[in-house]
Amino acid sequence: MSQQTHVSLPSFVQRTSLREQVAEALRAAVISGKMQPGEIYSAPFLAAEFGVSATPVREAMLDLVKQGMVEVVRNKGFQVKDVSERELDELTEIRLLLEPPSAITAARVATADDVERLRPLAQATVDAAASGDVLSHIEADRAFHEELLRLAGNRLLVGIVSDLRARTRLYGLAELARRGKLTSTASEHLAMCDHLAAGDASALEALIRQHIGHVRHEWAGRDD
Repeated sequence: MSQQTHVSLPSFVQRTSLREQVAEALRAAVISGKMQPGEIYSAPFLAAEFGVSATPVREAMLDLVKQGMVEVVRNKGFQVKDVSERELDELTEIRLLLEPPSAITAARVATADDVERLRPLAQATVDAAASGDVLSHIEADRAFHEELLRLAGNRLLVGIVSDLRARTRLYGLAELARRGKLTSTASEHLAMCDHLAAGDASALEALIRQHIGHVRHEWAGRDD
């Protein structure tokens, strides 16, 4: 077996189980390109990176297999599945069909307490971007958008969009963070909170569309 490259995996955030903690960290590593297609990762190697036993890592990787993010390489480990430009376009198209209308609903029903619950999550994306912590930014971004979608009241939709987000690749984030440009797009989360507080559904919908555009282009490593 060839020598495996150090992955620089993120620290855990609080979850209900070690398996879920590992899965979230691995998802962020795949989405950001820290774990790359073509390289084989064994459960013992990843377990050593995390400082845990191989069992929760293996279980977490199997969760990612079910989500279509990685595939099993018999007798070797796991390999990240590549995503084509066409697939990224299709993922973006579906998200644009689902998330902006949900944002309109959220803006109409959100309470002051809902907004105040979202603000720390929004600030966490800005703080992670400012520190150049790409993996933490991805995790904070995921948490914010899931909570925003939950305000629309459709739990199934939250799961569908989370799966679409997990299949996306954001290889451009590290370069944006290096150039100090990730903070400006992260700050859009704070603006979303302001639109929610004002009940401005139109402004929130437009900003969600703009935000998803970042995900497909500069966040994915394409500026065209």
